[in-house]
Amino acid sequence: MPNAFPEEDEEYIQVKISYVGFADQLGLEGIVILKTFDGKEFPMRAFSGEVARHISRFQEGDKNTIPTIYNLVEEIAVMQDLLLMEVRVYQSGSVLRANLYFKSRKEYLILRNYRASDSIALAAYYDAPIKVRKNLFEEAIEQ
Repeated sequence: MPNAFPEEDEEYIQVKISYVGFADQLGLEGIVILKTFDGKEFPMRAFSGEVARHISRFQEGDKNTIPTIYNLVEEIAVMQDLLLMEVRVYQSGSVLRANLYFKSRKEYLILRNYRASDSIALAAYYDAPIKVRKNLFEEAIEQ
């Protein structure tokens, strides 16, 4: 299927979640490492350890006990016959944000400017592709 979304896709690169963990011993701050298919890595941190635990559980196949907010998205998606097609992560000021791309039978719905960590958790829940803006990999290499 050609790029059916109204936005250009060339500025984003598809990634997979290669690591989920914690930045501290108490598990209060989460870390996710996103990896391109050619081996470039983008570490993401400064989000709740609770979200990291959800991402890890979803990756392991445990999709039975989902938090209330993700359950809300799931219920709306089922009621409106929506499917999460992909998540695109980008930088907005000093924080990471994401757009969620849903498809219904007739149209596309884009939810914009959501927390990247929750969006990645939803992508893990739905087994949806995650794409990261290319310039974030360039900035990560420079640091």
